[in-house]
Amino acid sequence: MKLLLTYGLALMIFLVLDAVWLGYLCKDFYLSRMEPIMLERPRMGAAMLFYTVYVTGLMYFVIVPALSTGGWHAAAVNGGLFGFFTYLTYNATAYAVIKRFDLGLAVVDVAWGSFIAATVSALTVLGIQWWDTP
Repeated sequence: MKLLLTYGLALMIFLVLDAVWLGYLCKDFYLSRMEPIMLERPRMGAAMLFYTVYVTGLMYFVIVPALSTGGWHAAAVNGGLFGFFTYLTYNATAYAVIKRFDLGLAVVDVAWGSFIAATVSALTVLGIQWWDTP
């Protein structure tokens, strides 16, 4: 049950932060660079697959180990690294093979991936530790 609560918290934090980032803070930045290669409507099934699998990766590689050792600091560092490597994998590949993929977008997106993964991991660990405090 605790694992499901932890996953739910991590997923909720990730979705909220990403919605604010993509829907408000940097919407125009992403649109100005991706509009020529974007679909009119996102493929929501693929988006849902990304979010559920990505948070599963954060759980397995970052959050659960950090909860075992009790460190939100470790969650932040390892989450940031997880985000860096995963977002870099996508962005470097896209830049390598998509004709009009923007380098500036790739750099910003890798930074965002590092930040969001670190933040989600740290906040999830802190939230679960707070929940478990008697």
